[in-house]
Amino acid sequence: MSSFATGITVLTAAGEHCHGMTANAFSSVSLDPPMVLCCIARTAQMHEAILRSRHFGVNVLSAEQEGVARYFASRGRPRGLAQFDEVEWSPGRRSGAPLLAGSLAWLECELAEVYHGGDHSIFLGKVLEATRRPGDALLFFAGGFHQGMPSQRTA
Repeated sequence: MSSFATGITVLTAAGEHCHGMTANAFSSVSLDPPMVLCCIARTAQMHEAILRSRHFGVNVLSAEQEGVARYFASRGRPRGLAQFDEVEWSPGRRSGAPLLAGSLAWLECELAEVYHGGDHSIFLGKVLEATRRPGDALLFFAGGFHQGMPSQRTA
């Protein structure tokens, strides 16, 4: 799978089990209604956080956010809300999930379905609200981070 380039997201969940996690197993599913999916190991803290809150945020990272991606992939960061002390963020209007400043796009999702897929669960989310800004994407390819194509086409 290292031959497949992906964008990088930080998934977030609010509430008692507030958590953030770097993820590249994310995809658009449907435009009408707008839906996305993310795949999370059943042993990951984010798995329980989404199941409990029934909502999640998706932060599509910009090329400048490699440090953010590495931070939310680190197991050494604090737990709970304290892990967000290192980044600028605001709570999502619809979900309360932390939305990270500097991201290319932000989605707030309501959990619609959960499917089992091996040692992971596939979370299907209904998009409640989405926002984007121009910029270059952060990509993951061949085991490393790369700056990607602009998020908006230019004429």
